[in-house]
Amino acid sequence: MSKGLRLTQKWMQRGLWLVAFAFAAFLIGLGGKVVENLWDVEQPLTVEQFLDPATHRQLTAAMELAQKRTETVTARREQAAQKLEVAKSNSRLAQETFSNWIATRQATMRPDQDPDLIARTRGLEAVKTVERSALAEVETQDQALLDTRQAGERASAQMDEALKPAQQALARAYQLKELRVFLYRLVLTLPLLLGAGWLFAKKRGSTYWPFVWGFIFFALFAFFVELVPYLPSYGGYVRYIAGIVLTVVAGRYAILSLQRYLARQKAAEAMPEVQRRETLNYDMVYTRLAKSVCPGCERPVDLKDPALDFCPHCGIGLFERCPQCKTRKGAFARFCFSCGTPGKAGMPD
Repeated sequence: MSKGLRLTQKWMQRGLWLVAFAFAAFLIGLGGKVVENLWDVEQPLTVEQFLDPATHRQLTAAMELAQKRTETVTARREQAAQKLEVAKSNSRLAQETFSNWIATRQATMRPDQDPDLIARTRGLEAVKTVERSALAEVETQDQALLDTRQAGERASAQMDEALKPAQQALARAYQLKELRVFLYRLVLTLPLLLGAGWLFAKKRGSTYWPFVWGFIFFALFAFFVELVPYLPSYGGYVRYIAGIVLTVVAGRYAILSLQRYLARQKAAEAMPEVQRRETLNYDMVYTRLAKSVCPGCERPVDLKDPALDFCPHCGIGLFERCPQCKTRKGAFARFCFSCGTPGKAGMPD
């Protein structure tokens, strides 16, 4: 902040900068929401949009049927496996009972038990028959389960084959959508940047400069921060090309600005000193003097040198003698700091 500003003016300007930053923050928040939601302007893309409807329905139905059959056969197989476990348990129990009975008969050697032996043997065979039937049912369900799983795998493989060209088409459509949405965002943000450039060139020193600078910050952020993450890649070519274009545009603007600045400075230095003083702003003068640079040509000068009264680069007066008390004072001071005599008039605020 310039040392020539009044204390109240300094704090008010700081407050106005806060207004500018707050205005920019709210604009950035609103702009970010708009830029983000531009993706939803178009309909969402799905792979089903690029499949033949009849083929898709047929393959989907085949996969669903295979899934249902697999679930049904799995349930049946579980029931059969449970029955087999029960049959095995019954068979083990019957075998143990029969073995115990045989051991008892051999111990007693009673021939009257032969009919009972025949009956028990038939009962054991019946239990074994039930076990074999349960095992056969489990094997049948295993085969059915294998068949349904293979049918589901074939349907899934057919679906994968049908999805390959559809997925490729979806990827191309997605890239085109990215490019279109990026163009929407560019159409939205580029005018903001151009408007910010015009405001910077024409209105940055106007009465409502806090809103001007707030809009400039917002436009710069929207273009260079919010827009860049949505920049399509295409292998990096688009990003590098966009970077080259922006660099060329910014570099050309900087070069032309420098040339115009040097031309203005050269023309100003050729003017008489009285006219040059009329073009200098009071606060700007003291800002430059605080940095030990000449207010006229902006080149470094040693302001602490008591013998230096004029800029050695452009010749503009930096110090002079008060006409009343002859005290050496700044040539741009409006009043003598020693006696209060008014200095040279003609310097604008």
